[in-house]
Amino acid sequence: MTPALASAYSRAFQRWLKKAALLTGLGATPEERQRNHEEQKRLACEKWKTETMNYSPSVVFMLKHLKLSGCAVPSSNIVCAPCDLTRSGGFHPAGAIVLCQGHFGDKKHMEDTLTHELIHMYDHCKFKVDWHNLRHHACSEIRANSLSGDCRYMRELGRGYVSFSKQHQACVRRRAILSVRANPKCPDEAAAERAVNEVWESCFNDTRPFDEVS
Repeated sequence: MTPALASAYSRAFQRWLKKAALLTGLGATPEERQRNHEEQKRLACEKWKTETMNYSPSVVFMLKHLKLSGCAVPSSNIVCAPCDLTRSGGFHPAGAIVLCQGHFGDKKHMEDTLTHELIHMYDHCKFKVDWHNLRHHACSEIRANSLSGDCRYMRELGRGYVSFSKQHQACVRRRAILSVRANPKCPDEAAAERAVNEVWESCFNDTRPFDEVS
């Protein structure tokens, strides 16, 4: 074996050792293990994101209607990233969506989350939502929670909420109030609840661009 070939083999072996260390955690620093862990979560998130954008009926439907409304959403505007433990996704009015890598129990959870955020994006594009206006914010949260699948019975059961009477409405209302309460312009929970109540009837019954609640 020539010295050059031996050197190439050595470099390849060192790369293999480094990869093995990251996969097993042996010989890697805590920082390296954490970076590798986050990268694995990001890659899994990106894989599900691509599959969801291509094959999820609700996500494909929303992407189509956003494009028809003049607000096409490229894949690059939907970003997998680390988040705190309080959320699974988020929407920014500049036209970006964050999917919280590692926070999804399954691909269906990501599908519902992405649909939820795309509804916010649709409302922002179509209706010019002012996110500092609590009534505007409440309306979009009511629609997103109602239409995305976030309030399906089994999803609520997993959160520890069980109701046999108007379960869907109770979930939509509760989650909308929580979201509006987190708005920096919201002074207290009473203001969040008041904003949701004031727009409830018109916004809960507005299923655009869907024909009805799925």
